[in-house]
Amino acid sequence: MITKEAVMKNLETGRQPQNGQQEGSRISVIGMVQMAIFGAIIILMASTPFLGYITIGPTRATILHIPVIIASLLLGPKKGGALGFLFGLTSFINNTINPTATSFVFTPFYSIGEVSGGIGSVIICFVPRILVGILPFYVYKFAMYLKTKRGKGGVSNTGLILAGVSGALVNTVLVMNLIFVFFREGYAAANDVAVSAVYTFILGVIATNGVMEAIVAGILTLCIGRVLMQKKIREILGFRNDFGY
Repeated sequence: MITKEAVMKNLETGRQPQNGQQEGSRISVIGMVQMAIFGAIIILMASTPFLGYITIGPTRATILHIPVIIASLLLGPKKGGALGFLFGLTSFINNTINPTATSFVFTPFYSIGEVSGGIGSVIICFVPRILVGILPFYVYKFAMYLKTKRGKGGVSNTGLILAGVSGALVNTVLVMNLIFVFFREGYAAANDVAVSAVYTFILGVIATNGVMEAIVAGILTLCIGRVLMQKKIREILGFRNDFGY
């Protein structure tokens, strides 16, 4: 004999997978919307003159790493890395259709004199930018681990600053050193310096552009992160990373 309790139990069991699927679909849609918003911000900044890319002599400074760093903290390293790839793609396109004297280091479709880009250009353009979307997450996570180990909770100001600085520096330091690996002669010629002195020139770029970008990234990541990284705000906006506070 089938009891009422048995029928109700079967109905509840049947509902659970469906409810789980609905919840999974909802989370997936929210994740796609979040990715789309960050992607739109990156594209808008990259398309706005003197905002995403700022031409300084033969090179370009950028603040496009800022939304990628914030996305890394809020969305995690996988989605952060994907948005870092988008950052690299905007650089690839920008240097192809609107080149400067050193654009050959970012695109294989540009040459100046006998110097042209190649596979090294693709590596320089994409690998550091993907890492911008990965490294800050783990830097902040480690800072939170140290903070909670001391019995403290809440957003880590130090972690946010270090996440911003690390994201900016991994971009500048890796890009400039890969330029030395793949294009030292061409880069020296484009900047009118001797090949023997090109690494000193690269260190100068890191010390000026790189340090300034790192300072700006640290400050902006702190200011934006202080708001968005609060647990209640993350829950309201649907960001699911849990840093233990």
